[in-house]
Order: sequence, then C-alpha cells, then structure tokens
Amino acid sequence: MNTLKRIDPRRPFTVTAQGLKRITPGATGVALALEFNAPGGTAAHHEAVKPRRTTARPQRVILVAAHADRGALDDHSRQTLAAAAFIADTATEVVLLVFGEFTGDAAASGADKLIELPMFERRRFAPVDELNALAACIATYAPVHIFLPDNATGDGDLGRRYAAAANASVATHVVEIDAKHVAAYIHANTALASRDLPDVVLLAPNAVDPKLPFVGAGERVAWRFDSAATSSKSAVRDLGIEEIDAAQLALEEADFIVSAGNGVSDVPAFQKLAGTLGAAIGASRVAVDDGKFTRDKQIGATGKTVEASVYIAFGISGAVQHLQGIKDCRHVIAVNLDASAPIAKRANLTVIADAQETIAALNEAAAAARQARGTGAALLNTTVVAEGVLA
Repeated sequence: MNTLKRIDPRRPFTVTAQGLKRITPGATGVALALEFNAPGGTAAHHEAVKPRRTTARPQRVILVAAHADRGALDDHSRQTLAAAAFIADTATEVVLLVFGEFTGDAAASGADKLIELPMFERRRFAPVDELNALAACIATYAPVHIFLPDNATGDGDLGRRYAAAANASVATHVVEIDAKHVAAYIHANTALASRDLPDVVLLAPNAVDPKLPFVGAGERVAWRFDSAATSSKSAVRDLGIEEIDAAQLALEEADFIVSAGNGVSDVPAFQKLAGTLGAAIGASRVAVDDGKFTRDKQIGATGKTVEASVYIAFGISGAVQHLQGIKDCRHVIAVNLDASAPIAKRANLTVIADAQETIAALNEAAAAARQARGTGAALLNTTVVAEGVLA
C-alpha cells in the first residue's frame, strides 16, 4: 500500500526551530522527534541551558509590539515574538514593546530588550495614545520591521493604524513568513499571495512555533513615554466595560468557564458556583444528552470550541471530541475521581476528588468568605479558601 502523503502546495509552512516546515497530515513533527535525542532513546532534558541567539553588536532592530494580559503574553503574541527572533540575523536585535504590565520572561521568549508601558492595559481602549507610544518607540529605535499579532483585541487595530498614519507597507493575516517574504491567503483561502517582507507584519495565529532553541538577552529598558506631551485631542472616547451576567455570555467569548459532565448530579449547586465565581457555564455531550443542560452549552467537536483563560471541568472524563473543544484554553483544571481519565493528561491541574463534593465545598467556602469579609465573594478570596478545602 502506498503510504506517501500528498502535500497540498498551497498549504503554508510553519516556522520552527529547525527552519521552515510544511505541515503534512499524519506526519511526525520534527521538533517532537528531536526531543528524544538522548542516549538510549530517552527524552532530552528540557531544563538544559539554551544559548543566546546572538552576542554580536546590534546594527538593526526588529520591533515586536503586543498587549499583555494579566502580566503575560498570550500564545499568539509569543508566536509573533518567536517569528521575529527566528528571522533575525546575528546583527539584528529583537526589541519587545509591551502595552501593560509584564511579569513574564522576555529572554525565554526571544526578546533582547524589553520596554514595558504599564500605563496601558488591555481593558482600556486608548488607540490614539497607544499609536503615539508606538510611533515614539519606532522613532527611537528605527526598526527595519514591526511585528504585531493580527488579533481582534487591540494589536491588529494598532498595527493598521500605524501603517496608515506612517504610510508604511503592511501585510495582514500573514500565515507564511521567512527572512525574505510573507504570504497570506486569498480567494477564499484557496491560494497564497506573497510579497517581500514589509514594514509592518501582522501575523495570523499558529503560523510560528513559539518554542525556541535559544534565548534573547532579555534586557529591561527604562524607556519613558510621556503621553501628555504627545497626545492630541481624540475623537475616540472609552465608554468603559459593561459588566453582564456571565451566563449570558457566549461560550466562545468567555474567559472563565466551569463545565459539568456526567459526574455532576446537583445542577443547581453547580449553577450557584458558576454565579459565585462569575464564570460561564459549559457542559459535556453526555450531560447535554441527559437533559441537564441545553444544547448551546455543549463544548467539543460537535459543540462549541472555546478559548478561555481558565476552564474548570467537573466530572468530565475527557473524550477526544471534548478535548478538541478546549484545546485552545490556557489553564485547564480537572476535578475527577479517575486519575487516569483522558482529561487529566490535558489538565494543568487535576484534583482527584468527587465532583459533587468539591462543588459543595467550594460553595461553602464562598459563603464563609462572604460572611468573613462582609462583601460579595471575590474570586481571589474564594480561591484562597478553596485551596485548603481541596488539599
């Protein structure tokens, strides 16, 4: 039988530590194979010290700009930073400009210099001030290229605003990149259009592997931006964030989700916990088929695909279809009696306990926290108390 895989010539490649790699369905990842390079076939130590990407005196700069989310860069932003680090030569310095407070490891993500602007945050809409800050940084460092993640949470908009204001060349929705060119889909994603590397690159998600075989210098720069001196009268007014009941939020937009499976029998107690934590409610296919939840709450390949920062699964074993629906969640917590359940392999934290008892304990902890504080239950206070219960 012919086992050769047919490669779609229109399919974009992904930038990895081993170079450009086209994705072939069913092929074994090169990066994964190289992890098993120690004698005897055992996995190499991930904690090994990585070399610096370059120690040469910088002659050029590539600037990467992104918004931080609670002190960290999301996966898309780290992919964009990795793209800049991959294509930078030994004489090129990678400078990371972060809008908001940043507590992560810039060097491990490939940055040689870090500029932090804590006066900006993702929840505040200030496009004019951010554009002025980006332009001021570009004037200071004169980068040959500017990289931003092409997302809908501020970075993509900022990159387009700068390109229009500076009359700079720009490429959006970039799915293919190397040191000389970029490419993006056209004609309803049936063909790729390529061009030389432009001034501004807006990178699509998952075009670059963020795992780097090197580190950057990670130097934190005390660069000051005086918004009062550069700001002009803006036609944009931030109306703030309108708080709504998390239960009314579409699961695809929810940042915090608690999900119930077959192990949850007391649905009102589960719904009470979700309301206390301010989390949206999801469910497994089994729980939906049993009539405990409506079909719009189903998460998985045959339901909704979610991208929550925190996803807590109560009594869910983790079928392949469900795991596919939560593959893009940042932190997954599983509460299950079965330590070998498939979801335990995906979870960042697994609590080996009865889901219903855990829900009851968390509700009791929340009530105790409210009574002790004399205020509504805050998520952080509830979490601190709950840790003692679950331990």
